[in-house]
Amino acid sequence: MDSSSTAVRRSPEEQAHLEAMFMDIFEHRFSFNELIGLHVESLAPESPRLAFAMRPELVGSYLHNRLHGGVIATALDTVGGFAVAVAVAEKYAYETAEQIVTRFGRFGTIDLRVDYLHQGIGRSFHASAKIVRLGGRIASVQMELKNDAGLLIATGTAAYVIS
Repeated sequence: MDSSSTAVRRSPEEQAHLEAMFMDIFEHRFSFNELIGLHVESLAPESPRLAFAMRPELVGSYLHNRLHGGVIATALDTVGGFAVAVAVAEKYAYETAEQIVTRFGRFGTIDLRVDYLHQGIGRSFHASAKIVRLGGRIASVQMELKNDAGLLIATGTAAYVIS
């Protein structure tokens, strides 16, 4: 089928299967995500979110107990890719979970910009993303990382190849 508008949406059971696969992939199959402790906070297409808790292993400045800048960039890049995965799953809502996951093999970050706005201090961090454009080959995404107090720590923009 060419268009999700004329196709039948996947069943609730298949959607639940897809969501379970997303959680497994983004929380465990990407080893670095697991090392950071990223976990899925929302699979909603309009507000995909990941979160993680501050731990000593993530500190970049031992003097100030701040989050490492590389962890911030990774969280933003990962939530951007996660948002693309959720958007592609929504775009092809008639495909099975396995068909959607097969598409992931073609995804990749082609450009990433991070703006560090405040020190990465907090007990936990929440990364969100918004799809700006989902084209046939390229997706553009805006991301944010906030701490548990709601302070905006960093923003990012990225482009991902999706085909």
